[in-house]
Amino acid sequence: MTRGTFWCATALIDGVPVDAVRVHASPDGTIARLERGVPASAGDTVLGTVFPGMGDAHSHAFHRALRGRTQADGGDFWRWRESMYAAASALDPDLYYELASAVFGEMLISGWTAVGEFHYVHHRPDGRPYPDPHAMELAVAAAARDTGIRLTLLDTCYLRGGTNRPLSDLQLRFGDDSADAWLRRWDSLRDSLDAGSHTVAGPGPAVTLGAALHSVRAVPRAAMATILAGLPATVPLHIHLSEQPQENAECLAEHGLTPTGLLHELGALTPRLSVVHATHLTDADVKLLGDAGVTAVFCPTTEADLGDGIGPARRLADAGARLALGSDQNAVVDPFLEARGLEAGERLASGRRGRFSPPDLTEALTRGGYASLGLGTGGLQVGAWLDLVELDAASVRTVGASANQLPLVATASDVRRVIVGGRIVASDGLTPAGDPALLLGAALRRLDETIADITPKEPA
Repeated sequence: MTRGTFWCATALIDGVPVDAVRVHASPDGTIARLERGVPASAGDTVLGTVFPGMGDAHSHAFHRALRGRTQADGGDFWRWRESMYAAASALDPDLYYELASAVFGEMLISGWTAVGEFHYVHHRPDGRPYPDPHAMELAVAAAARDTGIRLTLLDTCYLRGGTNRPLSDLQLRFGDDSADAWLRRWDSLRDSLDAGSHTVAGPGPAVTLGAALHSVRAVPRAAMATILAGLPATVPLHIHLSEQPQENAECLAEHGLTPTGLLHELGALTPRLSVVHATHLTDADVKLLGDAGVTAVFCPTTEADLGDGIGPARRLADAGARLALGSDQNAVVDPFLEARGLEAGERLASGRRGRFSPPDLTEALTRGGYASLGLGTGGLQVGAWLDLVELDAASVRTVGASANQLPLVATASDVRRVIVGGRIVASDGLTPAGDPALLLGAALRRLDETIADITPKEPA
C-alpha cells in the first residue's frame, strides 16, 4: 500500500534523532518534502522510531542454503567453498527464484531495504547457456520485484579457477569464456531490461544493473582491462579484494603487485568501485584505496564465520574510503549485527572502544550502502528514495537506549514495518508473500532433494 505521508515520532536524520518528522512521498517513490517538529495529522501513516532504508551492499543469496550446515565442519574458507559449490550446482532458474524470494523476504523483515546481489551463477551446470541466456538473472530480478526489495544486480565476470588454472567442473556455470563474451552478455541483459523485452514481474522497484569482477584470481589482467574499457563509467562496479592471504600471494607471484596495486595500475580505483572484504591490506594498499575514494564493503558476520580476519576499516575510513556493510553468505541476515560487528572487530584489534560512533555506523548502513549500489544518496533527505525502517524502541533489547545508539543494541527482531518507495513491504515479520521462514523451509527442502538427485551414488 502506498501512502502520501509518513509521520515519524523520531527519525534518524544524518544519524541524529529528530522528533515529530513528516515525510512526504513523490509519485516516483522518492522523498518530496520533510517537515520537522509537526504533529501527526489525519491521513498520515504513523510510525515510531525510524531509520532510513539500509543497503546490503554484498549478498550471495544462495549461500543462505549453507546456514547451520557448515559452521561445525571446521577447516577454512577453502573447505567451506566446496560446500558452496555443491549448493550452486543444484540451482536452476525456478529453484533460484524460489530461494532468492525467500532470502529477500528475510532481508526485508530484518531491515534491509536494498541489496546488491553479487551474481555469478549464470549458465547450466555444464557451462552451456540456458535457452534464454538471461534466465538466471531474470529469476533473481523477478524474486526481488515480487518481494518488494530494491535490487542492484551485480552481474559478475568469473573466467578462471586461479592463476593459470581453468574453471573446475563445478565452476563452469559461472564462466563466459572471455571478457568480450561476458561484455556481450552484460550488454544484452542491460538492453533487455531497459527495453522491457523480458518481463520482470512484481510490484517492487525497478532493478538496477551493476557489474562485478569476481576477484583478481578469477579474472586475468587483460580481461579486467577489457571490461574496464567496455563498461559505462556510471555503472557501479564491485570486486572481492584481498579476502584471503592466498589471493595476495598468488597475485604477487603472477603480477608482482598486490591485488590493490594491480587494480591501481589498471585504472580501476575510482569512486564507482566497491571493494568487498578488503581484509589483508598493506599500508600502501590502504592509501591507494583511500586516495581513490572507493567504497570498502565489510561483511563482519561472514568474515568472522569463515575466519577471514579483521579488516582495517578505521584506517580505510581515515584514508578517505567510504564504508558500507553487507550480509555476504547470509549466515546472518541482520543489518544491526553487521554494524556492531564492524565496531567489535575494531575494538578487538585496537583495544579501544568507540572506534566508530553510532552515526558512523548508521552512515555505513544507509548512505554508504546506497551509494555503493548506485542508488543515489540514501538517507532521509529530499530526493532520496522513500525507504524507511521502523524499530521497536521499547523492546527488551532497546528499552532505555538513546535513539542514536540503537545501532549498538537493536537487532532484526526489533524491526516492525519496512517501507520501500513509499510502500509498506513488511510488517511484524511478514511480507505480502507470507512468512519468510516458511518460504525458506520450502525452498531448502527442494534444494536438498535436487542435491540428493544429482549426487553420485556409491555402488551397492
